[in-house]
This record gives sequence, C-alpha cells and structure tokens, in this order.
Amino acid sequence: MREARLTITHPAGLHARPAALLVRTAARFDAAIRLTNLTRNPLRDADAKSILSLMTLGVEHDHIILIRADGPDEDAAIIALSSLIERGLDEVAP
Repeated sequence: MREARLTITHPAGLHARPAALLVRTAARFDAAIRLTNLTRNPLRDADAKSILSLMTLGVEHDHIILIRADGPDEDAAIIALSSLIERGLDEVAP
C-alpha cells in the first residue's frame, strides 16, 4: 500500500469538475484507491473512483487529504494523482 498527503490548492476545492478529473485519473489504475479529508473528518474515506463518494467528503481549498492506493498499479496511481493535485487539479490530462 502506498499513500500521499496533499493540500488542495484549487480555489473551489474538490467540486464537480476537479472531482470528475480525479475519478477519471484514478479509474486508469488497477488499484483500490481511497481518499480521506484529514481536515474535515480523518475517520471517513471515499472511493476515489466514484464521484458521488468523493463529493460527500466536502473537500475545500487548503484542506489536507490522504490518498491511499493498494494493488498492482499503486505506485503509478499515487504518482499520477499526486501530480494532478499538485498542479491544482487542472484540466490537462496527466
């Protein structure tokens, strides 16, 4: 299992469009990927491949999140998702 702690820099947080981009990116990997909003509720996580699940976390600007990946593509998944978030959840495909 691999994990990364990141700060959300997108001004609107993880609203619909950035969440959809994150889900599309996560779906490319053969790994179970979970996201936790450490700022709001560190005991609750969500499936990073489900936009509805992600939206329930209420991730806002400057919130700290934890991404965990477990499976054959865990390393590549963490690298791609970390890069996407560090770029501010931009619209450019990783």
